Formats: sequence, C-alpha cells, structure tokens
Amino acid sequence: MLWIAVSAVLLAGVVFVNVAVLQLNLRLDDATRQRAKLRAENAARQSELSRLLASPRIQARALKEQHLRPADPADIGYVDLSR
Repeated sequence: MLWIAVSAVLLAGVVFVNVAVLQLNLRLDDATRQRAKLRAENAARQSELSRLLASPRIQARALKEQHLRPADPADIGYVDLSR
C-alpha cells in the first residue's frame, strides 16, 4: 500500500515538472517570435533610413564633384521609337 502512495506522489511530481516545462517553452516561443518580429522591424527601418539618407548625399556629392544638377522636368524630351 505504501508503494502505491509513493508511486502516486512521484507521478504527480513528474506531471508537475512537465507542466512547468511546457509553460516555460510557451513563454520562450513567444519571446522568440517577438524577437524575430523586432529584428525584422529594425531591418526595415534601417533600410528605409539608408534609402532616405542616400539620395541627398549622392546629389550633394554629384553637385560638388561633377557639377551635376537634377534635370528640370520642363527640359526632358522623349523619343518615339515605335516608328
């Protein structure tokens, strides 16, 4: 009769440990998903920042080194190649 009580206590302990590990794994999975989402957002923001900073920098360098200016839209002409 004593061995039944000991077995029941041990089994309850194993179940308790398994439930605790499952809860920890669920929290770890949530944290991992959140970390991946934040990294993706950071990468997108870094890309957007680089894109926004590149154009003025390139234009300033082109003006300074090559004396190039943006084209005036009124001066742009098109050639019809369908003829």
